[in-house]
Amino acid sequence: MSAKHLSPEMLNQRRLEAVRLRLDGLTVASTAKRTGLSAPTVSAAWKAFREGGWQAVPVRPRGRHKGNTQTLGESEREYLWQRISRWPANNSPGWTSRELAEALSDETGQKVSQRAVEHWLEARNLKPAPMSLETATKRSRKGRWLHQQVQPVLERVRSLGGTHWLGGVRVVTNSNDRQAPCYQLYVHGKHGVLHTCRFATPPKAKDYIELFKRLAEQGPTALIFHGAFFKASAEITTWLEQHTDFQLLGVPPNSKL
Repeated sequence: MSAKHLSPEMLNQRRLEAVRLRLDGLTVASTAKRTGLSAPTVSAAWKAFREGGWQAVPVRPRGRHKGNTQTLGESEREYLWQRISRWPANNSPGWTSRELAEALSDETGQKVSQRAVEHWLEARNLKPAPMSLETATKRSRKGRWLHQQVQPVLERVRSLGGTHWLGGVRVVTNSNDRQAPCYQLYVHGKHGVLHTCRFATPPKAKDYIELFKRLAEQGPTALIFHGAFFKASAEITTWLEQHTDFQLLGVPPNSKL
């Protein structure tokens, strides 16, 4: 069935599925075949996700609908800002928008939508797009690294019933805000869900190890990470040697993932 004959609900379901398949490493052509969408539609859904996250993937009806966006007040925004400066109590590897919405709802006694938190994260420049593990030509630097270093590790972890995460650390600035720059430590999990924490100063070895521990509690784990050089830390090297079910893959500089 052609996409133009699909209902908006069915089209959006297939667009979301297309993004999930692309996150799993399928090519545009393979994803189009699996979902029944055209290659341009798959590419458009992927582009929307990369630029705006999951909420940008569905095709929205034209016209403006009142009440779709909940505006957070100054005190609510400050609460979220302080909340993500510490680890979640449930051993999650960082705060998700759903967990933040629930925490803020409990704090205020009023229902806060996950979408409102997503808008806040985006406004604070705290919504990095997931890395792409899209198959690249084996002759390129990225391709050699993916095929020779990453794929064997991911296959081994999957065979053990484990999972893989995509993460990084970065400096976050916001020219429209009076807050000083901060450091964001984050990972993307299943279906590209963002888990994040912020730090006023560069994360220390103990902060990275805390993240690793939270991920490792879920079983055999592969973490593909960019933005930090862990071999320089004896503390992190020792932890990794003691936890052989945790595989850390550092992204090479300038690999454009």
